[in-house]
Amino acid sequence: MAVYTQVSAEALAGFLARYDVGTLDSLKGIAEGVENSNYLVDTTRGRFILTLYEKRVDAGDLPFFLTLLDHLADRGLPVPRAIRDREGRQIQTLCGRPACLIEFLHGVSLSHPTPPQAQAAGEALGRMHGALADFTGSRANSLGPAGWRDLADRCGGDLDAIAPSLRTRVDEELAFLVAHWPAGLATSVIHADLFPDNVLMLGDTVGGIIDFYFACTDVRAWDVAVTHAAWCFANDGTGFDDRLSTALFAGYQAGFGLTDAERAAFPILARGACLRFLLTRAWDWLNTPADALVTRKDPLAFLRRLDFYAAAEPRTFFA
Repeated sequence: MAVYTQVSAEALAGFLARYDVGTLDSLKGIAEGVENSNYLVDTTRGRFILTLYEKRVDAGDLPFFLTLLDHLADRGLPVPRAIRDREGRQIQTLCGRPACLIEFLHGVSLSHPTPPQAQAAGEALGRMHGALADFTGSRANSLGPAGWRDLADRCGGDLDAIAPSLRTRVDEELAFLVAHWPAGLATSVIHADLFPDNVLMLGDTVGGIIDFYFACTDVRAWDVAVTHAAWCFANDGTGFDDRLSTALFAGYQAGFGLTDAERAAFPILARGACLRFLLTRAWDWLNTPADALVTRKDPLAFLRRLDFYAAAEPRTFFA
């Protein structure tokens, strides 16, 4: 989450008048994240999240995202629905941006998860994959292998301003992954961004799964690899924690489970996860407006993870 588009109290009051949610009490921008503009909204009837969708989110994809959330919520997953206004609409326009008013879920996002919390997150991911077995929606992954080359080219030589020879390292990894990307693994709709800050914890229980705006149809086990890379290292990409890894896999096995082929492919999938986040963080690092209320994230934290996975064998993760 972040704030790129400023919303005045007057504009928001007019927006809220379309809903049966009471009148505005307070409005506060949320700086975490990098994708959309988000505000914490308190009204006389409760608390909500206001999201304005910025340029990376295609407004044409919003019906897919919102239908996905409704599908998961109907099956008991702790995900936030978009509130419908008095005419039944979920998607609005505010300050020139597509916008939604979204349910507020209780819980805290973690900076330093424990093994029980990682296990709970893994199980929730597995339950989500199971619940999506009968979901009929589909969306291409613009940030899968085909999109990495384009993003690397758009960053170009500026990558070397982040770290010496980073462009060469990225090009070499792209060539490796294109040559070795696994074929024949099961696909489904996936979250594709299940970082600790997208899981709201109530103690050791998952209270909410949020930020589905990278959800897409892709290799299901890649979703596990993204989550593993996000949860099992220190924030700077060092210090792989085997306890978190073991707990995360145990939770996922309880909720859904990996096949032998998916386990064998895991280090390659994890390398792809690292390259994806290295490149999107690099792009944001190079292009975030100076006046945006947003915390930039270090691309090199995923280069360090990438180096770890490049040296790993499947038995590193699976006893």
